[in-house]
Amino acid sequence: MNDTMLYDTMLYDATTDDIARVLAGQPAYRVKQVWQALYEQLRAPGDITNLPVAARNDLATALPESLLWKTESTDATGDTVKFLWNLREGGHPIETVLMLYPDRATVCVSTQAGCAMACGFCATGQAGFNRHLTSGEIVEQVVKAARRAREIGRRVSNIVFMGMGEPLANEAATRSAVERIHDDIGISARHLTVSTVGIIPGIRQLAEWPLPVNLAVSLHAARDELRNELVPINKRYPLNDLVAACNDYLIERRRRVSFEWALIDRVNDTQRDANELARLCKRLRPNAHVNLIPLNPTPGWPTRGSSPQRVREFADTLTGLGVNATVRRNRGTDIDAACGQLAAGQTITPVRFGRADD
Repeated sequence: MNDTMLYDTMLYDATTDDIARVLAGQPAYRVKQVWQALYEQLRAPGDITNLPVAARNDLATALPESLLWKTESTDATGDTVKFLWNLREGGHPIETVLMLYPDRATVCVSTQAGCAMACGFCATGQAGFNRHLTSGEIVEQVVKAARRAREIGRRVSNIVFMGMGEPLANEAATRSAVERIHDDIGISARHLTVSTVGIIPGIRQLAEWPLPVNLAVSLHAARDELRNELVPINKRYPLNDLVAACNDYLIERRRRVSFEWALIDRVNDTQRDANELARLCKRLRPNAHVNLIPLNPTPGWPTRGSSPQRVREFADTLTGLGVNATVRRNRGTDIDAACGQLAAGQTITPVRFGRADD
């Protein structure tokens, strides 16, 4: 390759045509070798040993990786690993989480550097928004976390778009990343979950995607008055409209919708909240599934999560009202890797919020 022929495209945003240009003069089959090495074999360019050394160097120079490793943290159980990266383009920090379970390994990926949704109890929302990620920057998180999992003999089987950012505010890049994760890395659409705080146009676009991924909605309140404060985008997309969009998604894709509910002490864990949530769930056919988790602590949110006893009581109430509810285990709280804690080391501004009466 001519030394002046450098490309602005990053490695996992590159197409086969981009790779072919970099490998000009090499046999045509080299492009397929590289593609399979990157996605099926999860290799870094320098580790593609069936490629000549000069070609490896050309590839690494012309199509660099996007994520620059900064730190890695493992929780006390050893089952959760958080990666902090700096983006090569702009230097913004983002985080990715690898979660190991007995029957699966899941990667939680970020879709934005920061988040503009401004949910007060979420560290990412407290930190503010920098920029959208490209599809390649999203895919590269999966690749690098999968390499790490392979080091300990595990294979990544599930991807959740629940890290930093709102995936459906970056819908085009999220869709492209989903397609590459499915088509090239080989993870089934049934094991891909896109989470949203309730961006209705994005949910309607999701229903038209070629791949039937799972939809998770970060709900946290089942009445507009409370949700307007917890999830400010609710003022633009209120609950009645959100439920209608979720119902249409169910009808179109025939895939279960999950509601995520972070239980906040005396804010959204009361009997009233359980009754309202049950009524909302029953408006969907089939009923939505509810994932419950105590609010994880963040520096900018003074209100604490519900007690274990209250979580169990809330779950039992929902079950008694005919709602499918699961209590999720907090994972990675001690390394700020749990839901709502990803802030990539950025400064958090405290917010204020009052508690409901019992």
